[in-house]
Order: sequence, then structure tokens, then C-alpha cells
Amino acid sequence: MSDRLFNVHFTAEGVCVGKLRNEVNLTAVEPFQVNRMLATDEGKFQGGEDTSPTPLEFFLTGLVGCLMTQVRVFAKRLKIDLEDVKVDCRARWEALPDPVGPYQGRPVGFEIDVDVTSSADPARVAELVSAARRGCFVEQTLSQANEIVHSLKVNGQAQPREE
Repeated sequence: MSDRLFNVHFTAEGVCVGKLRNEVNLTAVEPFQVNRMLATDEGKFQGGEDTSPTPLEFFLTGLVGCLMTQVRVFAKRLKIDLEDVKVDCRARWEALPDPVGPYQGRPVGFEIDVDVTSSADPARVAELVSAARRGCFVEQTLSQANEIVHSLKVNGQAQPREE
């Protein structure tokens, strides 16, 4: 018997629709079902047209939004009064030389400040934020190594996988 409470499963299918603009069809499979289209673009620096947020903007929005949501959801379930929650995140990456491409990206780090206004005992608020961090799927994804499996088709033909 599993201790799992629920699964979270999404799919995302992207297509190129401009210089660097992409339209990504996102489907939430479980624990709820919804389908949305989100577009990404790059600014002029990368050769894009700045028609929508960049992938990194969405990424940071996901991180901050997930943590803020979990703090509020967990506070309700733990019966901790919240008046306000603010999260500030500073994220840094660097571009390094790459033997094939123009560069390779590498994260430098993330600094996240959580500011909670609450009449609850500060120790309970600290426990709440700690629990919310453990429940934030985005932060948990960042905090551990993940296996990412790619496949490649060229002209419709599957290519051997790189190991």
C-alpha cells in the first residue's frame, strides 16, 4: 500500500510560431484537468520580439507562485491566521562556453525571502513556511537531482538516445 496522497501529472506540447516565440499547450492530467496555452518569447537581446514572458520569467513566477500558494493552503489546513504573505526571489544564472553551442546555462543560485504577517506564534509560522516549502512542487524539483530523459526525431525518424 502506498503512502501517496495524490499524483500530479502535466503534459506540455510546444510549437514555434515566430522568430523565438513559442506556444505551449499545457494539459493538467491529475489531480485536476485543465488545458491552457501559454506563449513564451525572448527579448531583443536574444533575437526575439518580446511578445510574451521569457521561459525564465515563467519559471520564476512558478517558483514564487507555488510557494505563496502552499503557504496559504497549508495555513488554512493548519488553522494559522494569515493576514498577508509576500515572497521575493533573486535568481541568478551564468552563461558558460560550450564546445558546440553558443553557450551553456548554469544556475548560480536562488535567494527567497518570505514575509508573513500573522497574529500566530512566530514558531508556528516558521513551521508553516517550512511545511509549505516541502509541499512546493517547484522548490522540491529544484532542491534535488532529477532524471530528464530526451528523445530526438530528425525528419520524423527516431535517433539513438544519448546516454
